[in-house]
Amino acid sequence: MRLLFIGDIVGRSGRVVLSEHLPKLRQAWRLDCVIVNGENAAGGFGITEPILADLLDAGADCVTLGNHAFDQREALSFIAHQPRLIRPLNYPCGTPGAGATLLETANGGRVLVVNLLGRIFMDALDDPFAAGAQELAACPLGAGCDAAVIDFHAEASSEKQAFAYFVDGRASLVVGTHTHVPTADHRILPQGTALITDVGMSGDYNSVIGMEIEEPIRRFTRKTPGLRMEPAGGEATLCGVAVETDVRGLALRIAPVRIGGVLSPARPDFWD
Repeated sequence: MRLLFIGDIVGRSGRVVLSEHLPKLRQAWRLDCVIVNGENAAGGFGITEPILADLLDAGADCVTLGNHAFDQREALSFIAHQPRLIRPLNYPCGTPGAGATLLETANGGRVLVVNLLGRIFMDALDDPFAAGAQELAACPLGAGCDAAVIDFHAEASSEKQAFAYFVDGRASLVVGTHTHVPTADHRILPQGTALITDVGMSGDYNSVIGMEIEEPIRRFTRKTPGLRMEPAGGEATLCGVAVETDVRGLALRIAPVRIGGVLSPARPDFWD
């Protein structure tokens, strides 16, 4: 199975680069499933229903969220009737929406997508390790699903890497999101789970993690309240990770994807 995960869409520039490239990538790479993190898609903070529709229309099969899941208050209502939009599974019981979904691909494959939120340097939520293990046990790789992708949205690299080893052999891909800076450690773990500690953002990298430069600098230097941070609006880089799985749902190949903007380009050579 051919899987593509696209990192955190930040503002309009991130949405533009997604809509420009994803339809062509789906066709050229014959992708079975595309997952997009959209928690920063609406002005850098949260997601709206029209923006969700745009991401799905561009070719996303599922959109994951994170700690900004409900920054746009309308998400509290529309997430309940949007099965392809998921928020972190380990939010407290009673939070609107679902934390996992089972997608059916065009060729009849089944892809389990799970969204989890880390706890180190983040709001203390329920245990993501226990929540993830429970979901994988309920829909095991090779029996309940043909591939399992986990978006682990967290600040600490150690927590993301520890979780990947914790589920090694039980998931196809653990992809770290949230820090908006792509890491160079994409690899396949000993039991067959692909990992990248952070996939990076899809946004303008002439910025401070996607935001216009002036206000973050002012906050660091002055330590006083200021203006609302705004997403940078220059040419964006589409950042993602491509994974191909075997008949067991374990990873055969993994490669970074970087298209456009100021970052060095990268594409999977095994799909050319």
